[in-house]
Parts: sequence; structure tokens; C-alpha cells
Amino acid sequence: MIPNDLRTLSMLDWLENDLLLIINSCEPASSDASFRRYFRVRTVEGDYIVMDAPPEKENIESFIKVAGILAHSQVNVPTIFQQNLSDGFLLLEDFGSKCYLDELNADNATRLYQCAFEALFKLQSLTDINSCNLPSYDVPLLQRELSIFNEWFLTQLLDVQIPSELWEAVSEKLIVSALEQPKVCVHRDYHSRNLMVLTEDSPGIIDFQDAVVGPITYDLVSLLKDCYIAWPLDQVEAWMTDYFEKLVNAGLIACSSDQFKRGFDLMGMQRHLKAIGIFSRLHLRDDKSTYLQDIPRTLNYVMAVCSSYPEFAEFGEFLQNQIKPLLDDTLLLIKNNAINEAAL
Repeated sequence: MIPNDLRTLSMLDWLENDLLLIINSCEPASSDASFRRYFRVRTVEGDYIVMDAPPEKENIESFIKVAGILAHSQVNVPTIFQQNLSDGFLLLEDFGSKCYLDELNADNATRLYQCAFEALFKLQSLTDINSCNLPSYDVPLLQRELSIFNEWFLTQLLDVQIPSELWEAVSEKLIVSALEQPKVCVHRDYHSRNLMVLTEDSPGIIDFQDAVVGPITYDLVSLLKDCYIAWPLDQVEAWMTDYFEKLVNAGLIACSSDQFKRGFDLMGMQRHLKAIGIFSRLHLRDDKSTYLQDIPRTLNYVMAVCSSYPEFAEFGEFLQNQIKPLLDDTLLLIKNNAINEAAL
């Protein structure tokens, strides 16, 4: 049933009275980790998705801008049919409800990822980073993202303090690695929940409004070391190597496979630390606790990288010996509290 709140009523008024659509049904389509909501509206003319993005909390202009950039790069993003900037509504093409996360299995993974690689290659090779006017993934942004892990996961969720010298050393190594990489257009959330399985020109790509110019491995590691689904390490490395060779052949990079893998691993570590912090913040601040279940998988990615690079051994020991046991206890406590509250 469609929520009966003021923004929804305002959205329906825009659709019916301004756009003159005859609505047969309107149901929630999805929500995400932001303040945006999405509704699927079925009309005489066809099905659409309506984005509800409160202007005081979401930058709808950024979505429109990046949609144009990616469409120009032949990336399949939803067509924007109508826009209401003052109220924060967009009428979008409906990509359906089959995202990669729901469809992936051992039999179709290679085929689906190949389509995702082709779309990513278009994004990286056809987007002119000198004229697209996207923000840069610079030192302040990287520092802010890493601070989310420290503030929301360690301090707020677990009530733990990491030795400052250790954290500064880890942060510096990750930031230096990111800045050393060739720069391309970066989707920034290129993973299984934002890739839609379509019958033509698949995947359809969504949730791209935070795109930046940044490290070439960022989106690849987002895809292959996904916070929501994990694949065997040898399979991940095989896919990574294939894409590396594609980049080399296209002249987009000029480094050894070992250098690329290190950049890939450390970029993933930076992203996963940020994601762990965001998942914690969603629970503590926004009452979106389902993301807590993804923290152990994401933390495992980080610890695996730490075990592969001697310079992160001390950080890996800190995570393994102090953080992981405390996390297990904290998640169990939160789960039990939720069960008790539901029983009341």
C-alpha cells in the first residue's frame, strides 16, 4: 500500500494534475541508504518510476547532470521524462525490479559480470574527465570517507578507540594509493544492487548521482568485492585480471598486473572501511538496521587485504583480535534486543 504522507500526496498531485497522468496503481518500488524513495506508477501510457528526493536533503540536480553525462558515454541509465525541481520529484524510465543481487548465481555470474564490465568500460573510456565537470576524489574527500569508519563504527557502534598512530598510517597508505592511480569517471556505487537486469542493453545502471573523477580501480572493486555478495577469491582475481588486460589494450593504464592488483586491493579496503561506517550510521542514526548484516562480510574483505600486505599486518591484528569479537557480540546483542522488542 502506498504511504499516506504529505510528500506522497504532493507527488500524486504533480503526476495527476500537472502531468495529467491517469494512474492505475502506485506502489513503493524501493528505498536506499539515502533519503530518496522510489515509486512504481502504472498508467494508461505505461509504467514509470518516480523518484522522491526531498530538496532539503538530496541533490536532484546532480542526478540529472550525471544522467546526461553517462547517457552521452553510452551507459544505459534511466531516461528522465519529467522533472519537478522545486518539490524534488523525477519521472523516470522503469528498469523493472530485477537487480543483479537478486539474479546472480554460479551459472549466470560470468555472463552478467561480462555485461557489467562492458558498461563500466564505456563509463571509463568514453567519459571525458576534463569536460564532465564532476568533483574530484581528492584528499579531503578520501579523509572524510575514512573518518566515517572511525566515528560511526569504532566509536559509536563499538565504543572502541584505535591508536591514532596506527589509524594515521593506514589512512595515509590508502590515500596515497588512491591518488597514484589513473583517473576516470567513477560511479561510486557500482555494485549488485545498482545494476538492473534488462532484456536489452543490460545492465541498466542506477544510483549514480554521486559520481566523481577518481581512481580507475574504484568501480571495479566495488563490483567484484561487493558488500552484498561474495565470490571465491580465485574467481574475483580472474575477473579482475581480464578487465586489467582490457584496460591495458585500450591504453587506459600502463602498469604491471601486480601494481594494478595492489591498487585494486587497497582501493577496496578504503571503500569497505567507509561502507562499514555507513552501515553503522544507518543503524544508529537512520534506524535502517538491515545493513548491519553486511558488516561481517565487508570486514572480512578488509582483513583479507591486511593479511596479504605486510604494511597492514598491525591493523589486521587489531581488527582480528579486538574488533571482530566485539562486533560479533554487538550484533548478537542488537539481534536479541530486536527480538525482545518485537515480542512485546
